[in-house]
Amino acid sequence: MDATHPDDLAPASLLVSAGRPPRVPGAGVNAPLELTSTYVADGEVNYARAGNPTWSAFEEALGALEGGTALVFASGMAAVAAALSLAPERGVVVAPTHAYNGTGSILGDLADAGRLEVRRVDISDTAAVVAALDGADLLWVESPTNPMLEVADVPALVAAAHERGAVVVCDNTFATPLVQQPLADGADVVMHSVTKFLSGHSDVVLGATVTAPTERGRELQERLAHHRLIHGAIAGPVETWLALRGMRTMHLRVERATANAAVLAERLGGHPAVERVRYPGFGAVVSIEVCGGTEAAERVSATVRLWTHATSLGGVESLVERRRRISTEPLTVPENLLRLSVGVEDVEDLWRDLDRALRQA
Repeated sequence: MDATHPDDLAPASLLVSAGRPPRVPGAGVNAPLELTSTYVADGEVNYARAGNPTWSAFEEALGALEGGTALVFASGMAAVAAALSLAPERGVVVAPTHAYNGTGSILGDLADAGRLEVRRVDISDTAAVVAALDGADLLWVESPTNPMLEVADVPALVAAAHERGAVVVCDNTFATPLVQQPLADGADVVMHSVTKFLSGHSDVVLGATVTAPTERGRELQERLAHHRLIHGAIAGPVETWLALRGMRTMHLRVERATANAAVLAERLGGHPAVERVRYPGFGAVVSIEVCGGTEAAERVSATVRLWTHATSLGGVESLVERRRRISTEPLTVPENLLRLSVGVEDVEDLWRDLDRALRQA
């Protein structure tokens, strides 16, 4: 891939320029989609489970954006599993009470199997997290949290974890590297569900990790790459190519969706059918607690017309979901909480649709 772009580019410029082929006469401007399982012997890669030029293009772009070295995985859950494998057998992991549901599920499975001791804590309570870190091997940070949108003091938590020798992994899916870059705050590994804001079109399932440009980061990168190789958690080149194409406009999508979310959060704060609005002041996800309990929240989801009642988030379309429909969601998530993934539609259309559904609930 072309490594000639300047080092001091803004994120928007990196999204457009990184991961491109070398600028030689007659070359295409886009990274090629390479479909092969096998390579001629004696090259850098001999089998596609170990590498693919389409992966390399995506990894270069994401790595440049986060300030580290990226690896693409078959799914966000594959990336979560790989990152959690960095904790030793029967090690201690400190993780948020509220987090991506898949993360909570795999932590629960590992704890039930006796492979990890898991300490769940309010990640926005720095003192509580620090107290839980004694004897910990890995700190898992998610900020904002899913779906409660609690915000962590990432630099403070990283410093406390490193003082105790723990590895720090930060799920940056919600904030995106356009808002925060945890590696710059000292984190060792960043994890993404690429399915969400990075690819942004609800048409791929992928995950990624990015490791810090430090001695520890390079060692963790080798371990993550080995995990991907031997566990077969590899991404399809078609999906990876689509994700890279989606990333080219990520800054435009996230800017528009964030502007829409800010408007909606402010208006929802004064809505008679809304008990509480959760919005950290950035990003494109808003959570609301609906007056009338579970049934009212379900009616809102069923009544919207422009919004789509569906799980997931981060696409161009606006989605709404009552999270406690998911049986493994923590009981501390209110039954009447709706997670709104705000898209790039006209904000007045989104407001009219949601306002009507809330009033009818």
